[in-house]
Amino acid sequence: MPQSLVKNYVHIIFSTKGRMPFINDEIEDELFKYIGGVSKHLECNPIIIGGAKDHVHLLLLLSRKISLMKFVEIVKTHSSKWIKNRGDKFDNFYWQRGYGCFSVNPKKIDQVKDYILNQKSHHRKISFQEEYRKFLIKNDLDYDEKYLWD
Repeated sequence: MPQSLVKNYVHIIFSTKGRMPFINDEIEDELFKYIGGVSKHLECNPIIIGGAKDHVHLLLLLSRKISLMKFVEIVKTHSSKWIKNRGDKFDNFYWQRGYGCFSVNPKKIDQVKDYILNQKSHHRKISFQEEYRKFLIKNDLDYDEKYLWD
């Protein structure tokens, strides 16, 4: 086959270190746009980016030209530097070391988009930790609790 054809929709989730509520109304929109710009530069088509005060959700079409691990590393590195330049109150900003990534059925894209759009109301009822554990269980991923929250 002379072509490499790939269509991988992924839902990526990562948190601020210690789930510190750094993603405030002041930087939220700009941060999500910045992450979208980095994603586009890496030829990963962002469908929606959202989150809450302590974490981010990305729904995107992962490029065949970059590994997932490298993509997340670049997004976190660049966005962390960007945030730290927003003022002294962000000097101690860091992303957690890990991340979660879940494949998305193309027929479920609208469902995932709605879920990401409604993060603020969603997190009035459930914490990030509870949400993340549910994703791990739903996707049948084995995990050790002591390594989830670095």
